[in-house]
Amino acid sequence: MQKVYNPKEVEDRLYRMWLDKKYFHAKIDYSKKPFTIVIPPPNITGQLHMGHALNNTIQDILIRFKRMQGYCALWLPGTDHASIATEAKIVEKMKEEGLTKEMIGREKFLERAWEWKRVYGGRIIEQLKKLGASCDWDRERFTMDEGLSNAVKEVFVRLYEKGLIYKGERMINWCPTCHTTISDAEVEYEEKKGKLYYIKYPAKDNSYYVIVATTRPETMLGDTAVAVNPNDQRYKHLIGKTVVLPLVNREIPVIEDEYVDMEFGTGVVKITPAHDPNDFEIGQRHNLPMVQVIDTKGYMNENAGKYAGQERYEARKNIVNDLKDLGLLVKEEDYTHNVGHCYRCSTVIEPLVSKQWFVKMKPLAEPAIRVVKEGKIKFIPERFEKIYFNWMENIKDWCISRQLWWGHRIPAYYCRDCENMMVSREEVKICSKCGSSNVYQDEDTLDTWFSSALWPFSTLGWPKETEDLRYFYPTDVLVTAYDIIFFWVARMIFSGLEHMGKEPFKYVLIHGIVRDAQGRKMSKSLGNGIDPLEVIEKYGADALRFTLVTGISPGNDTRFHMEKVEANRNFANKIWNAARFVLMNLDIDTSFKPDESKFTFTERWILSRLDTLISEVTENLEKFEIGIAAQKLYDFIWDEFCDWYIEMSKPTLYNKEASNNKEVQYVLLTVLTDILKLLHPFMPFVTEEIYLNLPHVEESLVIATWPKPRGYQFTEDIQMVEKLIELIRSLRNLRLERNIKPDIKPKVYVKTEDLSMANQLSLWEIYVKKLANFEQVIISNEVPEDSVALVLSWGVAYVKLKEIVDVQAELKRLIDEKERLLKEVERSEKLLSNRNFLQKAPEKVVNEEKEKYERYKQMLLSVEQQIERLESLR
Repeated sequence: MQKVYNPKEVEDRLYRMWLDKKYFHAKIDYSKKPFTIVIPPPNITGQLHMGHALNNTIQDILIRFKRMQGYCALWLPGTDHASIATEAKIVEKMKEEGLTKEMIGREKFLERAWEWKRVYGGRIIEQLKKLGASCDWDRERFTMDEGLSNAVKEVFVRLYEKGLIYKGERMINWCPTCHTTISDAEVEYEEKKGKLYYIKYPAKDNSYYVIVATTRPETMLGDTAVAVNPNDQRYKHLIGKTVVLPLVNREIPVIEDEYVDMEFGTGVVKITPAHDPNDFEIGQRHNLPMVQVIDTKGYMNENAGKYAGQERYEARKNIVNDLKDLGLLVKEEDYTHNVGHCYRCSTVIEPLVSKQWFVKMKPLAEPAIRVVKEGKIKFIPERFEKIYFNWMENIKDWCISRQLWWGHRIPAYYCRDCENMMVSREEVKICSKCGSSNVYQDEDTLDTWFSSALWPFSTLGWPKETEDLRYFYPTDVLVTAYDIIFFWVARMIFSGLEHMGKEPFKYVLIHGIVRDAQGRKMSKSLGNGIDPLEVIEKYGADALRFTLVTGISPGNDTRFHMEKVEANRNFANKIWNAARFVLMNLDIDTSFKPDESKFTFTERWILSRLDTLISEVTENLEKFEIGIAAQKLYDFIWDEFCDWYIEMSKPTLYNKEASNNKEVQYVLLTVLTDILKLLHPFMPFVTEEIYLNLPHVEESLVIATWPKPRGYQFTEDIQMVEKLIELIRSLRNLRLERNIKPDIKPKVYVKTEDLSMANQLSLWEIYVKKLANFEQVIISNEVPEDSVALVLSWGVAYVKLKEIVDVQAELKRLIDEKERLLKEVERSEKLLSNRNFLQKAPEKVVNEEKEKYERYKQMLLSVEQQIERLESLR
């Protein structure tokens, strides 16, 4: 082994070896239980960020753990085509060339998209490999590869034939920038300060009027009614009458509807069925016409009269000014409300009525709710079930069509001659109704989440009955952040139940987001993002991985500190140095069988503690308590193994004639080997490099057997070492506090009521000499005169002052200190006896001086007592 561990020289070499030897490939073996994780597929536009690093480190820890436990462990990787994000990137690049989608046409655009995928699609995969991800790369999938595309078409056709997919005119969320629909789950709501405008709607003969309050006066041009609550006595007399729509001069009815909130504004609301989802529902109930006044680019259309062609917010200003001029704007109020934004580009979404494809969600949601309530799928932590239930129990039909070119094209075909619509798994060239060949495919593509909803089974070969599908489905655990529970998790659950008849996974392990050291979300705007690859380059993948998972708990956010990365780089070096020490003192191999009767209490202690560690770390990982497991490993390796047992082993190890020398070697090798195995899922590179240098039975830690407790639980020896460590720590602290020079080796006198201790203390002397630099341990029932007492949980240790102090030097120091304190006391007394000072100085200053005076007197008394005590020692 090299003197210093250098991750740069190790990581790429080891990863290539793992790939060459196919250690990550899950070969189906019916004698083993399967354990499957499917990766949350990163976008092909993606680049590794800290969230990815955390998510994939957690998955890798679990898969390496299960692989070592003997499972046929499959971590299935892949990427998502990410239709909106990818198309936006390509359009942006084309803009630099002066091109648009329409200029080059769909076919040429898709050629560019596939080229983008070829160039950038594998970038994040290569970055995951730098992190150490042990995915089965032989099974890597892409959401638009042929097999997954077939699965998407199969699902669409099946759901359509069951009446669960339909095409209809509904209210949708439209992004004027991305020029596509987005689902309810893709709308991000943000609190914004705006205005509430109170507008007068008069009767035709001006004999009465109503005042409506709205945040969006630009949509009033599309009003087709005003509504009041049927229980609102203020407006009972107006129901059934009409008012004139300002600026448009169109008569619209006053209707009653339970939806109207009597407390909002004036209790009268404008109804714009084409531009508000709630108004759309009211419009459906009352058969109101729909008048669309804003187009798909966010501009006022031909129905907006003189405002046609104006951008929606420009039109708002002009409409408000015109209402003022007409005396119809009663007032404006500041108003804070939630405004929906596109999750991709942050543009304010525009609710529009449009003919789109939808999935009926109620029949699919009900079984998906049931399996979580019955515990067939468990959320870790459980509190995230509330988010899931809240979404699923109030779910609306899912708009799945997108006005994009990159993605899975909707498998619906139309006949231009007879307007027949056909849904088919295969391309349709002839109309099934009239036989015409004048047939074209639907222009829209499917929502990205439609294909990723099938990920747990489409990646395993569905709709074909593959061996992979039979063996590895359902998967075991999904690891994801809490922000895509309804985007992705919910959709995978109902899709798995609908198409496979089984839950897609047993556990949903939710992790938080990685924040910066100040607790802020990492973002481009704040400029506080940290590139994981730069951290790996400087400190190594192991240091980054261990930093990300130490101290985390499911569902909670974590803060990222570079100081922690440095500390964990030092931890890797600590393990490296410990392994070098063991190797340099090793002349046994794995065939050596120890005589356990030669184990001393220190060997029995460390083996007992190792057994406890194995049990606890295994249990923690089974419960997904990854942060707790990481901390226990750190504490055991750094403290108990490196700082204590290795040091305790040295006297025997250096004495080759000692009868238990080889037994100590065996214990060192056993503990080191097991902690490398336990730590391997967390820090795969440094542990593997060390393991390959040690005498070992298995060829790699990747496929090594997970440790099991050996049955060592020597309670008395554990207690004895704990007492010994307590004594040594106390003696070390004494040396530090008293600044005792290394060449001074005092005796320690121990008084204890524990009779069993008297027999053991003689065994301790070698460790007290080595680890605390004390000469001798003496059992004493007498308290030595002029000694320092160290109170322990099991007794008291005494050290004579004369043995640890240079009396003459200490006396000189104390006498000088006494002179200084006498001067301070004298100065303070004079000041406090000065009437002028007492009368003119602020009360606070006087009080502070009195406190100083009392403190100096106490310090002087203490110094005088110490002088008197030391003089008695001369």
